[in-house]
Amino acid sequence: MMEARDIIKRPVITERSTDLMEEKKYTFEVDRKANKVQIKKAIEEIFDVKVEKVNTMNQKGKLRRFGRYEGYRPNTKKAIVTLTPDSDEIEFFEGV
Repeated sequence: MMEARDIIKRPVITERSTDLMEEKKYTFEVDRKANKVQIKKAIEEIFDVKVEKVNTMNQKGKLRRFGRYEGYRPNTKKAIVTLTPDSDEIEFFEGV
């Protein structure tokens, strides 16, 4: 059994994800083995909010080159979490 802090790795802060925050949708990088039910429970436990739905996507690692050496970035899994209309917002930026 995975702990909630092991499932949710970090929030994804991009231009698109900050636009989605206005619609109460938050993007997180999650453990690749976690399913939607585990992600929902982890978000509700960590941030004390109600989750309406979870959308997930697997991202294949991109090819990266350093001079004559090349390798791949690790594969990742992202989750876009939609909160219920009556729940509070998640604050990523403290003191803003």
